[in-house]
Amino acid sequence: MRMNRTLIAAATAALAVTAPGTALAATADGTAPSACRPANHLARIAQDQSSAGHLHFRVTLTVPAGYAPCLLAGSPTDLTFSEHGSTLPVTAGSYGDQTGAVTLGPGRPVHFDLQVPNNGRTRPADEASFTLRGPDGAIPGTSVAEGAFAVSEGTLVGPVQPGA
Repeated sequence: MRMNRTLIAAATAALAVTAPGTALAATADGTAPSACRPANHLARIAQDQSSAGHLHFRVTLTVPAGYAPCLLAGSPTDLTFSEHGSTLPVTAGSYGDQTGAVTLGPGRPVHFDLQVPNNGRTRPADEASFTLRGPDGAIPGTSVAEGAFAVSEGTLVGPVQPGA
């Protein structure tokens, strides 16, 4: 029986190391890695419902099992947009409540809005990189989201909200 438990524990540890997106082994102090670290969450961009004068794109962050939930607040910063690896010369501002905190974790996706003026001068893009913020400031590292979207001067980024 003891041998079986040892083999199961070894197999579980090997699975956690070799299968991306599956539960991971705890850190050295026994806690799970934070979902807020860029390497520990997935981000996708998809078109959302347009409004008067604006295109909207939803950036959704999800987290596989095995990561510890964390708090995010406000709009992501340091956004860079690109198309086929070429950086686009667009600087994004922010809008909305920058103080509200939301939880990101397994089974707890979050999203934020890219609000793009529909002024006939949009440029196609396929990747956005950004820095997430927590209640106490920027979270180290750069997150990357992929998907077809558009940007133009005047693009604004909404605060992180709960749900996909």
